[in-house]
Amino acid sequence: MRLMLIVLLVLSLAMPVSAADITAPTVPESGRDLMPEDGTSFGDGLWQICCRGLAKIRPDIAEGAKISLCIIAAVVMLSILSAFPGMTEKCCDLVGAVCIAGLLLGSANSLIRLGTDTVEEISQYGKLLLPVMTTALAAQGGLTTSASLYVGTAAFDTLLSGVIASVLVPMVYIYLALAAANAAIGDDLLKKLRDFLKWLMTWVLKTVLYVFTGYMGITGVVSGTTDAAALKAAKLTISGVVPVVGGILSDASEAVLVSAGVVKNAAGIYGIFAVLALIAEPFFRIGVHYLILKFTAAVCGIFASKRITELIGDFTSVMGLLLAMTGTVCLLILISTVCFLRGVG
Repeated sequence: MRLMLIVLLVLSLAMPVSAADITAPTVPESGRDLMPEDGTSFGDGLWQICCRGLAKIRPDIAEGAKISLCIIAAVVMLSILSAFPGMTEKCCDLVGAVCIAGLLLGSANSLIRLGTDTVEEISQYGKLLLPVMTTALAAQGGLTTSASLYVGTAAFDTLLSGVIASVLVPMVYIYLALAAANAAIGDDLLKKLRDFLKWLMTWVLKTVLYVFTGYMGITGVVSGTTDAAALKAAKLTISGVVPVVGGILSDASEAVLVSAGVVKNAAGIYGIFAVLALIAEPFFRIGVHYLILKFTAAVCGIFASKRITELIGDFTSVMGLLLAMTGTVCLLILISTVCFLRGVG
């Protein structure tokens, strides 16, 4: 009789369970055509995303080359005119600043909007992806880990995307205005304000990222060991590719590399591919303009005055900041997703 009562009691407390088919949210339209056809191999999928993203930047290469040639032609023309009597250096700098700002502001404005939209899109997708990963990890018993991961990532993602949209982007426009004004009239106060604004934007990005990686380190999710040579190579690559915050991102990339074996067979790989697909094309487009402006500044440094060369360098710095903003938000979501996968896998 007691045995029957125990069996009935156990049965009354038992809950029917089944393996939940937890899938990542569908990638938004902007990144859908970059998604790999086969999601079983992380390396192959990443290669497909990169190839498809690079194939879409041909118009940007042509546009960037056209703008670069126009700037170089304008600088050479100004250097010739400066040799004529009556053409002072201040007059040439004023004309040059107006010409270069006019040539670069249009493309810079479109790329700033592209970077802002990309940050917002990645952030919104992260808000859909992270609850799915939290549910998957919690279903396997990782209640505490999933809660700390979700709360931390959601807070930092909201903070970072809000700071970028509300603070850093307006500061970028102010920075460009100060840079153009400094190139035109050469005022020391404008130069100091420009340099301070650049330092402040860089400091904000680095501080948020340092605090995030510190939080992940305290929770014990950014840790592990992997092949030393591969880890070192990947860190050097990330450090060189992403301006401003590349060094910080390279340190945090260990979490992704350590969990590569888990990622291969995890359902969350779709979410990782989706984030990469969202950032691939914008990152490559901004990167192309960044490299072209770097080259243009180096060439113009031969002919142009110091202030004009600095103005081109200032526009290059803006492209670098945009790469840093998009790269930071992207890797923030990626690291968190991989950390979830380490528990789920």
